[in-house]
Amino acid sequence: MLNERKTEAYCAILAEELLLATGCTEPIAVAYCAAKLREVLGGKPEKVLAEISGNILKNVKSVVVPNTGGRRGIDAAIAVGIVAGDADAELQVLAKVTEEDEGHIQAYLDGTDITVACPETPCMLDIRLTGWLGGHKAVTRVANNHTNLVYMEKDGQVLLEKPMSASAEDNLQDKSVLNVKDILTFIETVPIDHIRPLISRQIQCNGAIAAEGLRGDWGANIGSTLLSTGSGIETEARAWGAAGSDARMNGCEMPVVICSGSGNQGITASVPVWRYGLFMGASEEKILRAVALSDLITIHQKTGIGRLSAYCGAVSAGVGAGCGIAWLRGADYDGVSHTICNAVAMISGCICDGAKASCASKIAMAIGTGILGYNMYLGGNNFRPGDGIEGTDVEDTIRNVGILASKGMHETDRVILNIMTGR
Repeated sequence: MLNERKTEAYCAILAEELLLATGCTEPIAVAYCAAKLREVLGGKPEKVLAEISGNILKNVKSVVVPNTGGRRGIDAAIAVGIVAGDADAELQVLAKVTEEDEGHIQAYLDGTDITVACPETPCMLDIRLTGWLGGHKAVTRVANNHTNLVYMEKDGQVLLEKPMSASAEDNLQDKSVLNVKDILTFIETVPIDHIRPLISRQIQCNGAIAAEGLRGDWGANIGSTLLSTGSGIETEARAWGAAGSDARMNGCEMPVVICSGSGNQGITASVPVWRYGLFMGASEEKILRAVALSDLITIHQKTGIGRLSAYCGAVSAGVGAGCGIAWLRGADYDGVSHTICNAVAMISGCICDGAKASCASKIAMAIGTGILGYNMYLGGNNFRPGDGIEGTDVEDTIRNVGILASKGMHETDRVILNIMTGR
């Protein structure tokens, strides 16, 4: 059993990372910053300058912003945040937007000068909004994580200024305590009531949007396509994970419990594990522990990668899901470690080219690869240390992935953004 200090740290990490959000988190962060701008300015700005980091631009460009009548992009996220966003609700900023509010969005867009710029910034997640109204000027800034409000100013008077670095972990729990061995010990020994409320909510919310993704006509319908062309629990796990993203990326207004800053990661880490557990007839407690395992393995990988990157976040969550499923099937530390190393060897390099409908297909691929990683282990077939980015052990491999994503893919990120913006 972990000592009390580390157990509390792991519970705090889960509580911090498993947050409820309505909509894709990048446009939501923009809308949140915009709602704060309106609040500081004391009304709807007549003119807005949005200075946005490349990764925010990439992830807002093509995804539908919820409660906007199907609109996409930075302008739509700013407009809905200003017109009707709840400045106190953080990632739920758009949850209470009404149909009447939606009708005012286009009018605001038509009557407001919104300029979007993409300046160089050391922060992968950086949103700075400046607004003008009746001779007054206000500035709000969110940086490093989606609700980390670091600066507010009105008419030259600084109202808030937080010290910050370029780290995505600013003002967050210390995640250096995470390692695969201790994650497994935590999962197997933590009193279930310590994690039940968080994980139950995650399964309930993310399972509901996945079911909606299979019922409705959302995006490219990856989930329902998989079910129509295959069968078996592995297909079902992939389909349900993909279906949640089908709905979420295409404007579904149902809330999602995120993981490491992403709803797609929250869905991928939870829904396939839950469906696999139901198929196996596992107890509620066993499923909750398996999903928490998947979450923590995902968070552990993402700590080195960063909140936003050219490295697709669904990959990390798919590997996490593979570990949760492996544990349900009886895997110990050796089995979970090989699942991670095998899956990473196969799927690292999948790029993030923005939030959009095709995220669902990447999720399906990542879940399948995570499951394959464990099936390889069961057959005595594992990739070896020194094969590509495979390290000497699982922790070394996870560190290598972080280096690849955070340092090695900067130029990839720039090229992707240039392609997307036609530069």
